[in-house]
Amino acid sequence: MNLSGKLLEIFQTKNISDKFKKREFVVEYAENANYPQTIAMEVQQDNCSILDKFSVGDTVDVTFDLRGRKWVSPQGETKYFNTLVAWKLAKAEGNNSGAEETSFMADDPDDLPF
Repeated sequence: MNLSGKLLEIFQTKNISDKFKKREFVVEYAENANYPQTIAMEVQQDNCSILDKFSVGDTVDVTFDLRGRKWVSPQGETKYFNTLVAWKLAKAEGNNSGAEETSFMADDPDDLPF
């Protein structure tokens, strides 16, 4: 999946556990300029540092995977969560700094972060 928008926020890397870290960022997506949407996304593991190449205000093209999971609370209540995990980020054409593209795909497709 893809979307283009303006980077609104870039957060610090969070170490969730000894083996997992993530870094969240927010993109303003304005398919309809009257109703812009703020979309929270993340990069994971070694890809967290890739956001250092971007600044708040940059217009970016993001390629991402939509992930979801089911969770059952100790009380038996079922909840569902969605995560947008970016794997490619590029400065959109028209940025003053020129086009720059960064892909997060590993050289070894079997080297998954989980």
